[in-house]
Amino acid sequence: MIARCGCFRARPPPPAPTCQWRRACAGGGRAIATGALTVATAMAKATTIKEALAKWEEKNGQKASEAKEVKLYGQIPPVERMDESLSTLVNCEKLSLSTNCIERIANLNSLKNLRILSLGRNNIKNLNGLEAVADTLEELWISYNFIEKLRGIRVMKKLKVLYMSNNLVKDWAEFVRLAELPLLEDLVFVGNPLQEKYASDQKNNWIEEATKRVPKLKKLDGTLVIKQEEDEEGAN
Repeated sequence: MIARCGCFRARPPPPAPTCQWRRACAGGGRAIATGALTVATAMAKATTIKEALAKWEEKNGQKASEAKEVKLYGQIPPVERMDESLSTLVNCEKLSLSTNCIERIANLNSLKNLRILSLGRNNIKNLNGLEAVADTLEELWISYNFIEKLRGIRVMKKLKVLYMSNNLVKDWAEFVRLAELPLLEDLVFVGNPLQEKYASDQKNNWIEEATKRVPKLKKLDGTLVIKQEEDEEGAN
């Protein structure tokens, strides 16, 4: 049995994003209006990491190579490749590349101090490339992508927090790979087909089944998880 504290419930997730730039280019160059901004996307090249870093440096008045936190999210046009320019971020502890059109995790080898990596709202299909930061990464934010398999995550021995809501994981065989992460304690998994299948029946059932397979979790989908035996020990 699981005791739950309702105050830790996650808010319902916002709608999943789409890469409007790529969709417009595929549709023959029609312009897309976003608020007051209309952009002819067929003429636009993707923003490179080098260009995004140059804009970040101009805005922040700091060299990216010296920064501990670098935010490259929501570039217009979006970033499509994690290219070799990331190798300059030797002091970076937190890197945000969310809300772009990245398809593959790459070029993290030089980020020896990276603790938090934000890649939500991209087009990522697998976790290959994370092994480069396996010795330091503590938090991975990778919700709203297209990840179906968790192959390769076992190398993330320092990972404590994993936010991967609204991906495509659909079976327990993949989910149980998370049990190989010795420090994982906070997981957001809502919106994956596996979670939706169980949550549609009864939310309690999902939490109990998931924590049975990954027993070290302290928090699941924003809900504090307390094993019954721990609760009984505290009462004695």
